[in-house]
Amino acid sequence: MKRALVTGGSGGIGAAIARRLARDGLHVIVHAHGNPERAAAVAAEIRAAGGSAETCAFDVSDADASRAALEALLEAGPVQVLVNNAGIHDDAPLAGMSAAQWRRVVDVSLNGFFNVTQPLLLPMMGTRWGRIVSLSSVAAVLGNRGQANYAAAKAGLHGASKSLALEVASRGVTVNVVAPGIIESAMTALLFDAEAIKAMVPMKRAGTADEVASLVAFLASPEAGYISGQVISINGAMA
Repeated sequence: MKRALVTGGSGGIGAAIARRLARDGLHVIVHAHGNPERAAAVAAEIRAAGGSAETCAFDVSDADASRAALEALLEAGPVQVLVNNAGIHDDAPLAGMSAAQWRRVVDVSLNGFFNVTQPLLLPMMGTRWGRIVSLSSVAAVLGNRGQANYAAAKAGLHGASKSLALEVASRGVTVNVVAPGIIESAMTALLFDAEAIKAMVPMKRAGTADEVASLVAFLASPEAGYISGQVISINGAMA
């Protein structure tokens, strides 16, 4: 059974991805940092449905902590599917943004990509099969007011993933990015009312976490073996 790690697996999109990968027959490692109880609940739900899951907890922005946690996971064998989903917002107009706000968002979304992906690469490549999918955002494609830090961090994933795809292509490993638009969540409900969503999204609705999970699951599947180095938007035709 292939093993999959989903960072930020306790959140809405991360949990949907974890459930879908488990349904597709993978052993899923549900990662969390601030909400390990929620990660445990997601893993328990997967097991109750007949899937295979465990949890892990570490701060993806802490290189030493990440490496130690990942080395412990690798003792049980390589991780062949990695979903880099961990990310945070700390919004402000750039003119009023603090250096701490900039660094915090970049540390989690972009440095976290390196801290988690790099230790897993050689064991994954050794199997001659792997899938790396990172979650970006429509903000990285179109920009968004008040999110220069978030857009920069997520756009950095695009360049890093395209470069990594070239490096590992001959080893049967694919590397792609999924860039969601407005997705239904508790936070989305606070930020956008129904009329605002209709005005912003040509399809006149928010997407769902399960729709994002379906795309990630396809990219993580054997059927997607010739798709690599791509940034794929899922945003209701926003761009």
